Amino acid sequence: MTMFSRFTPLLDQLPATVPFVGPEAIERNRGLAVKARIGANESGFGPAPSVIRAIADAAADTWKYADPENFELKQALAAHLGCRPENLAIGEGIDSLLGHIARMVIEPGTPVVTSLGAYPTFNFHVVGHGGRLVTTPYVNDREDLDGLLDLVRRDNAPLVYFANPDNPMGSWWDADSVVAFARALPASCLLILDEAYCETAPARTTPPVDALLDLPNVMRTRTFSKAYGLAGARVGYVIAAEGNAKAFDKIRHHFGMARVSVAAALAALKDQAYLAEAIAAIGRSREKIAAIAAANGLAALPSATNFVAVDCGRDGTYARAIVDGLMEHGVFIRMPGVAPLNRCIRISAGRPEDMALLEEALPQVLKRLA
Repeated sequence: MTMFSRFTPLLDQLPATVPFVGPEAIERNRGLAVKARIGANESGFGPAPSVIRAIADAAADTWKYADPENFELKQALAAHLGCRPENLAIGEGIDSLLGHIARMVIEPGTPVVTSLGAYPTFNFHVVGHGGRLVTTPYVNDREDLDGLLDLVRRDNAPLVYFANPDNPMGSWWDADSVVAFARALPASCLLILDEAYCETAPARTTPPVDALLDLPNVMRTRTFSKAYGLAGARVGYVIAAEGNAKAFDKIRHHFGMARVSVAAALAALKDQAYLAEAIAAIGRSREKIAAIAAANGLAALPSATNFVAVDCGRDGTYARAIVDGLMEHGVFIRMPGVAPLNRCIRISAGRPEDMALLEEALPQVLKRLA
């Protein structure tokens, strides 16, 4: 393959990879149609009708760039969260913001602490900036706060990633434990507290916004992709001390936000009644997934997210066979990538018709694998 000869040595060493293979690629590569899209932790319930109207209304202005200061969205978010607009940075989804944070902190060889098997897109950014991943395993299918803290201290790491609730297992820590962990970190270590699933978590899981704002070494990332149903719009934000939020202006994509996406996020924030309905629907779907799993001799793990990890009782090879077998029936799901987490499959909450397809296909797949 012909390549430009003066890419950086780091780039030359990196593999070309996609952290998650999308359902579109599976359809292309396997010639199978996705009928139940319950693998990417999107919200099959979609955004509110009011949001759809706002998108339609904004479409005619899509020839304009969005406000590079994201003034209106920051004002609305600050009012919703109970913080100052100066405590916020806006970006094209959490994935983009993670890349910006990695760029702020990581130099070649920098140790970065995370959990073994946690969100692979974060790892993608760390490696892409030349960082060195230092990992600790999950304990009882939950991220190990003591293990993370020990590695930070051992390696004098300047960056640690912790998701609460967690992806891919759906597990969580209570707010008091999260705050204690953040305050126990050395001041020289920046905590990325990924709260992508905070809206679907039980009460007293997410610390109040003001509980960590006094810490200059904490950045909290959130998104409109999950409960708000706007995964395709790519709207994420960071809650942080004012100086940290301002630092994003040095490197962010100032015209990266789509005007239609900003309009969608503003409308979604206004329609909290629909958000409550969506969260309730997600809860019902989690219960249905658990019931389907139990009826087939599998064990659903407790979940604080918009997906459920289901323990298949064997190893990753068996779990992969279930994932592939379900896709033959048009049911798209995923699984964790690292043992022992990969004994599980991961099923996103979905509409009743999605659950019906899963309920029909799963016993057929398991029977064939028996």
